[in-house]
Amino acid sequence: MWWGLVCALAAACAYGVASVMQSIAAKATKGGDGAVDARLLIRVLGQWRFLLGIALDLLGFAAQLAALRVLPLFVVQAALAASLAVTAVAARFTGVQLGRREWAAVAGVCIGLGLLGLSARAEGTAPVSAGLRLGLVGAVVLLGVAGMSAGLAPRRLRAPLLGLIAGLSFGVVAISGRIIPSLAPVDLLTEPATYTGVVGGAMAMLFLASALQRGSVTTATAMLVIGETVFPALVGILALGDRPRPGFTPVAVAGFALAIAAALALARFGEPAQTVSSAAGSPQSHESSV
Repeated sequence: MWWGLVCALAAACAYGVASVMQSIAAKATKGGDGAVDARLLIRVLGQWRFLLGIALDLLGFAAQLAALRVLPLFVVQAALAASLAVTAVAARFTGVQLGRREWAAVAGVCIGLGLLGLSARAEGTAPVSAGLRLGLVGAVVLLGVAGMSAGLAPRRLRAPLLGLIAGLSFGVVAISGRIIPSLAPVDLLTEPATYTGVVGGAMAMLFLASALQRGSVTTATAMLVIGETVFPALVGILALGDRPRPGFTPVAVAGFALAIAAALALARFGEPAQTVSSAAGSPQSHESSV
């Protein structure tokens, strides 16, 4: 089971670096302030940084998928939240000075993941029902409609709303990856979770790019973390039989809460372009005037 933790942390590192590339590309891409425009994804795909980010995302997803074969969802998704800690530490090499609060948050992520690793046991063995697969299809449809309608929300709510929808979409990807029974080509083509994972991933990238472009990166990233961790963790516990080791439930709860809270404290590193620009002084506000 230890190699599952290694894969989860490797995925966090890949996702952390990928977010650096993608956020820079998103800010450099022209786009409107109204409804979400699906053409935004096409425009950012023309930037090499975004393409590199996608390549790293694919590597991260492969590592995440491997981790999901042996670990509960609540452990893997909390580990993925550590990608913000990876970005924060990487910012040191660009001249950004981390404050005590941020170093404490990085330490909090590490301690939380340590507690989760201590309390984790193998993934749950509850059978996957047809209702869960149908629920994932319904979730993809609802999230797609909600994301494309986000432009109708008040201006100040668009970035956090899109961030949350992107996080929930990433959650669909994680759940889909967990319930795929086999990676054999024939099984993948006939498994509904394969398609909910692919569509959920595409929607997550579109809505995350839109959120980064439209407003407060700190708020959008915080909502992303909540959506991609809490939602899959609940599904794993309620529908897939995920449980901590006997007697370690308090340790697992404390580790999960600490890792997520610390990741939220690092949410400003969801957009390194602004972070780097503040290297000479105190951190700048991430509120966009868009």
